[in-house]
Parts: sequence; structure tokens; C-alpha cells
Amino acid sequence: AGRGLLREGNWADIVVFDPEKIGDPATYRDPHHYAAGIPHVLVNGVPVIRNGEHTGAKPGLACRADATSSAADDLPAKLEALVTQPRFAGAIWGVKVVLLDSGGTLFEHGPDRRMSPASNSKLYASALVLDRLGCDYRIRTPLRATAPPDRNGLLAGDLVIAGRGDPGWNHRSGKKDFWTSFEPFVATLQRAGVKKITGDVVADATWLRLPPQGASWTADDMDFEYGAEVSAITLADNYVDLRITPAAKSGQPCTVEVLQPLSGLIFDNRTTTGPADSRREIRVQRLPGENTVHLFGSLPLGGKEELTEAPVPNPAAWFARALREALGQAGITVEGRVRSLRWPDTPVAAEVLLGEITSAPLRELVAGFMLPSQNLETDLIFAHLGEGRRTAATSGWLRSDELALAALDEFVARLGVPAGSVLFDEGSGLSRNNLTTAAATVSLLQFMARHREAAAFFAALPTAGVDGSLRNRMKGTAAEGRVDAKTGTLRYAASLSGYATTAAGEKLAFSAMLNRYPVPANAKAGDPLDELAVLLASDRGGK
Repeated sequence: AGRGLLREGNWADIVVFDPEKIGDPATYRDPHHYAAGIPHVLVNGVPVIRNGEHTGAKPGLACRADATSSAADDLPAKLEALVTQPRFAGAIWGVKVVLLDSGGTLFEHGPDRRMSPASNSKLYASALVLDRLGCDYRIRTPLRATAPPDRNGLLAGDLVIAGRGDPGWNHRSGKKDFWTSFEPFVATLQRAGVKKITGDVVADATWLRLPPQGASWTADDMDFEYGAEVSAITLADNYVDLRITPAAKSGQPCTVEVLQPLSGLIFDNRTTTGPADSRREIRVQRLPGENTVHLFGSLPLGGKEELTEAPVPNPAAWFARALREALGQAGITVEGRVRSLRWPDTPVAAEVLLGEITSAPLRELVAGFMLPSQNLETDLIFAHLGEGRRTAATSGWLRSDELALAALDEFVARLGVPAGSVLFDEGSGLSRNNLTTAAATVSLLQFMARHREAAAFFAALPTAGVDGSLRNRMKGTAAEGRVDAKTGTLRYAASLSGYATTAAGEKLAFSAMLNRYPVPANAKAGDPLDELAVLLASDRGGK
């Protein structure tokens, strides 16, 4: 009482300021500056600032919250207590949390440390492609021929699918039949009047100039679906699903069923059916350069089936085989064989355009790789952007992914982060060489929150307890439905970066990366990050 009005008998708390000059020159790194344009301040009737200088008087009293209130300063203390727990001895944290509206830093711990972001790299890849291409952009794949079809529908030449990196030929995304992926190709050829092809079906994947594996991926990655080959022509994310079922008797091999046809893979089944109480473990191994997939392990008698995957080498060849079969099913005869090309092969000269296959809009493609954290699709769109920057003056030996990295460097420079804060080898984050900082990642999140494509960027983020890679995390906590963030996991590296809404309604942008942390038994790599996110969402900010 007695404050807030210039009235006789009230406490004289007065600020005299010049609205034309008022400003705040202080920063979080250099905080010791008085505000500009405020020549006089009186507290309890005593001059504290006179002509812009502190008088030395301290007539005010500190206001302390009672034990039942939750002061805003309590959240930084809780976050610091979390990241400095003894269980993280030997591990490395990089964390930064800012108020999204004002940009003020709420908390930071090692914000400028270069960390392995794992799949938080996808935040940069998605922001880059949305910025450069726009959310309505579509990838167009030409269907060409070496000769035009005649009036009877005879194509006396080769059919060439000139791949551009469209990741959308995937029946799993809509839980459809495998063959539905080829319906657009069949329809396009039927509109062009094609009824018979005397030449070959050629899957030409040379447009993207890059090797099958992403830069600095490891050899081990090639045994798993998350390390499937990168190709300008992609089918079903370039892996097949395997259903492995215990036999009727102990000691017999398990049954292996391949759920997609014509992959060209050969399966060496060395699995066994163990006793009913035995351990279950299946391992998939394909040696580099081979088409043979070795299956090891055991399933207990009477136990449930095991679902796993096997990446398909040279996916363009798989696509060509399957397309030829799909055309035959639709009544379009193909007399020739199937062929595939990939960089650095010479592209097929096919001048007759029969039509185009158009992808979904980029907003859907970005959500398609961000929500489930899909590596192949990320690197396809990343490389597609890079190749689109090629000009007649570009060196022919520069790869598509290298051109994309150059575009990323230009984009990061616009964020205003220190040079060397973002060092990437590829876009998905499967590379162990990718490095960034929590501070740079928060700058990216702040930038995209004000970007013209902010809605598409935000819609692609998983929501805690709701969807994507956060669907089963933080359920039943304050973070459920209030944290939208990208996950990331590699061995000894985990990350979570995005946006949070506190219990008080405050909007936050945050980045948390934890490296060199061996995950305890019966725990998950993301658990410490979830704890941090729950603290953010639980904060009541003094309310």
C-alpha cells in the first residue's frame, strides 16, 4: 500500500526517464551497465540515481518469498542441481534455456561446448530446407523414355526413372500394400498411352552425387534400418521387414519371413529355437559388398515372434525390379531387363518426357523425417537441396551433400552464432563427427520461431506424450502436451531441443545435450533429458 501513485503521504518511489533515449545496454555476458535514458531514481524518497550516477544510498528492502511460493529464480537452481548430480560425473552437459518472448537467458550450463547432437542435427536440416525451399515445395521425378510411344502404345526403347531423392515411395507411411507405391508410376504411363515397353526399365539414381552411406557413418550402421543406403531412387526407406517365428520344437531353426518382395537379398538363417525359458535375441549381419544377410540368435519355444529389419543394398535396383513387376500386374508388358545406375555412373540419355511423379509438399516431408527421426529421408532432402544449388560453374567432383553443407554454413551465419559453433558432416546426425552447441541450437530455435515457416517447423516437432519419437516419453507429467522438441540418441550421446510452455504459461526455447554418459541398466538414454524438460514444464514462475 502507499505505492504506485504520486500522492501526498505515499512512498516516493520515482523513476525519471527520457522516452527518446531509454535503453538497456547490459547483456548477459556484460551485465554491469545502468540503463540509458534514466537520469534520476528515488526509492522511499531517497535519491539512488542522480544525473545517471549511483549515489551510494540503499534505502530499499529485499522482498523474500514465503516458504509456500515458487520464485522464478527457483527453476535455475533446480536445473543446476540436476545437471551437477554425481551420476553425471565424467559426463558432459551443454544446456541453455531462454524466455522465447524476451530472449532473456533463464539458465545455461556449458552452453558453448561443442557437443554431439545426434538427431538434433535434424533441427538444422529441416530449418535449412524450409528456409531455402519453402513449405509448399515439391520434388518432381521425371519419367523419361529413349523413344516416344507410338499410336498403339508401343514404347520401342527404354523407360527411365530419373530419381531426384523423393522419399515418399513408402507403403509403410500409410500402412498400405507394398505395391501401392507404384500406382503413381503406372497411372503416369497409362496417361502417356504406354501399353508395351520393348526396352529396359532403368532406375537412374545418378542425379544425387553422393555415396551410399552418409559422411562419417560407421560400418556398423549398415546392418540396421537407420543406416540404410542413401539413393536418389528410394523404395520403402530401403529396407525390408523380417518376421522371425520360433519353430514347433526346441533345437529347430526359426522360421524367417521376408515381408517385401524382390529385394535381391539372400538369407542365411542360423537361428535356433531354444527351451521355453531361454533368452531371446536375434542379430542381423550383412558383410559390406554382399547381398547375403546372416541371421543369428535364438527365440524361446512357444514365445512370440520377433520383428526386425534388413537394409537393401543398391535400392535403385530393387526399385527397378519391383516397378517392372508392378507394370506387368497393371497390364503394361516389359520385354527388356531391369537396370540401375548410381553416381558416378553416366546418366542415361532419355529425351522423351512421359510425365512426372510429384512428391508431397515439403512441410509433410519434413514432418515425415522429424517426427520419427528418420535418417535416410533427412539426408535425401538435405542432398536434394544441395544438388539444386549446382550451377555450370560448380566443380563436377563436389558432392550433393557437400553443396548442402555449404548452404548450411551460410544459413548458420545468419543466426549470429560464433564461427565454429556448428560443424556438420551430414544432415541426419548419424555422423559421429557432427558438432554443435546448446547456445547455437537455441539461436536456431529463436530464429525459426519468428520465421515465415515457423508453423511448418513447429508442426514437425514431436510432442511429449503425444506423437513422434516423444510419444511414449513424459506421459502423465507436466511436460505431456507442453514440450515440443527434437530427440537425439547415439551411443553415449543424447539430446533434446525445442520449445516448452511452463505451468505459468511462459514460452521457453531450450537445448539440452548430454555426452559421454553410459546409460545405467534398466534406464533409457533420454531419461535425464526428460527430467530436465519436466522441470521446465512444471515451473510456475512465482504463481
